[in-house]
Amino acid sequence: MKIGLSAGGTLDRMVAQVQEAEAEGFSSMWFAGGVGVDPLTVIAVAGRATERIELGTSIIPTYPRHPLAMAQQAAGVQQAIGADAGRFTLGIGVSHRPAVEDMLGIPYDRPGKNMREYLSVLRPLLHEGKVAFDGEFYKVRAQMAPPAGAPVPVLVAALAPVMLRATGALAEGTITWMANARAIETHVAPILRQAATDAGRETPRIVVGLPVAVCDDADEGRAEAVKQFAGYGQLPNYQRILEHGGAEGPGDAAIVGDEASVTAQLQGLLDAGGTDVWAAIFPVGGDRRASRARTRDLLRSLL
Repeated sequence: MKIGLSAGGTLDRMVAQVQEAEAEGFSSMWFAGGVGVDPLTVIAVAGRATERIELGTSIIPTYPRHPLAMAQQAAGVQQAIGADAGRFTLGIGVSHRPAVEDMLGIPYDRPGKNMREYLSVLRPLLHEGKVAFDGEFYKVRAQMAPPAGAPVPVLVAALAPVMLRATGALAEGTITWMANARAIETHVAPILRQAATDAGRETPRIVVGLPVAVCDDADEGRAEAVKQFAGYGQLPNYQRILEHGGAEGPGDAAIVGDEASVTAQLQGLLDAGGTDVWAAIFPVGGDRRASRARTRDLLRSLL
């Protein structure tokens, strides 16, 4: 089972987390790009301190970064890690209206079409080092030195149908958050794969991100998930994907229970169409350190 983890904190702390995860055999580490240290900078540093583990962003918001700037940064990270390593994956997404309009003052206009145009600029730059594109949101004629070695794969945080179709046609896959097995099987995977087939592309990757906690009392675990992840349930993009999964909120989408139950739920994500699991470990109960360790021990046993 391909299982990745989340990284957070200071740059030095995240580098240490990556080194530890690689030593334990985890397949990947994912870095959020909303706040804090720039994740591409962290990946460039962590990649030089490790040898095998995949390093990806989950995700970098597109609106604040022009696709040319994003491509240049991605090429720099690829070079820093090593062109032949194939360990860097660029995860991007449109984020959410409050974060884009209210915090940054950038219009959040038709995000699905915006992303399609963004990919139409970004991917030629990553593959060929040049682009000539005239769209509604982006009009770009530019050149750059393309990444050495294989092009950097791009994953999109795609949840809505328009976004999933753009992703299937133009990117290597999706990285989701708050999409449970039912949402993957009935919504994400069918739309994404059909779009890829229609475009004559390979079967796309589906990295499934969910909160995970091993605990004896599943009800307690879900109640804790409600507390820790309540904010996601307030955002329309996540509300819609939770609805597709028949979940009333983040607590219903979280993977909780004892070792056997969590193992079965993780396998259920793969059976539903996921290719990888991105596990966001969260603590349950009074001993937070022991709770996290128990969950990590199980995940490590499934690698």
